[in-house]
Amino acid sequence: MSTILNPIYFAVSWVIVTLHNLLGYIVGKDSHESLKWSLAIIGLVVLIRIILIPLFVKQIKSQRALTALQPKMKEIQKRYKDDRQKQSEEMMKLYKEHKTNPLSSCFPILAQAPIFFSLFTVLNGIAHNHPHGVFKGGDGLGTAAFISAQKAKFFGASLSDTFLNTHITSTKLVTVALIVFMSATTFTTQRQLMVKGMPKTEGSNDMMAQQQKIMLYVFPVIFAVSGVNFPVGVLIYWGTTNLWTFGQQYYVIKRNPTPGSPAYIELMEKRAKKGLPEATQPESGTTLEAPQPPASNQRQQPKKRKPKK
Repeated sequence: MSTILNPIYFAVSWVIVTLHNLLGYIVGKDSHESLKWSLAIIGLVVLIRIILIPLFVKQIKSQRALTALQPKMKEIQKRYKDDRQKQSEEMMKLYKEHKTNPLSSCFPILAQAPIFFSLFTVLNGIAHNHPHGVFKGGDGLGTAAFISAQKAKFFGASLSDTFLNTHITSTKLVTVALIVFMSATTFTTQRQLMVKGMPKTEGSNDMMAQQQKIMLYVFPVIFAVSGVNFPVGVLIYWGTTNLWTFGQQYYVIKRNPTPGSPAYIELMEKRAKKGLPEATQPESGTTLEAPQPPASNQRQQPKKRKPKK
């Protein structure tokens, strides 16, 4: 397993070290080492999330396609309620026909999993004096970066420390604060999607709504419980990526909401007050039609003709 992930270890550590070195030109090469390492981890988040933007767009399209398919899905469930196998076959046929996937909402998390695990391994290696990736190189640059990273701190807590492997009270407080922040931002981001970004459903058996409810309550608990094993640097990474997700999701919900959602109804009301025509969206809800200027009531004057010679 370690051999398979070695390229990712190298890529993650190389990005962090490179960003750390670039920040040296801004804040000083031999000063603010802790700040540079913390900002390098945040920079890693920004880089990864920019790369994942196409996947996020695909996720939004798939979610909206599923929303549009809800009536057909309920019809299949009702028709084959006594035949689970046939129900599953018809559902899969429906997904394939409309080129969508019910698990698409998990794609961004799954795509980040190797990065998350690699960062965990790299930081854990720093704590136990077992370098990975760039830090493992025998050259002086890798060794110097490794020693510098070992000394780096975030509000007095080493970036490689976890809640369980330290007896320092200040470090425990920092890790607890980061775990609470990570869990809270996970809950807030998911709730934002459910309250503003999802259409209201009539029945309580809606599959998509049930899936979102599970994610709302289960994910924060999972992060809170497992967070005691995460190094401080990993907690910084996950808290930052949650903030990015919240901001990105807020922009989409505000500017291009899902048809039928509370945000969409609110947008239509605002457009109606301004006298603008209703925005139209395809089933997948990918784009809003640009607002058209109101028609002018002023009579157009006829053009004057030149007299013939």
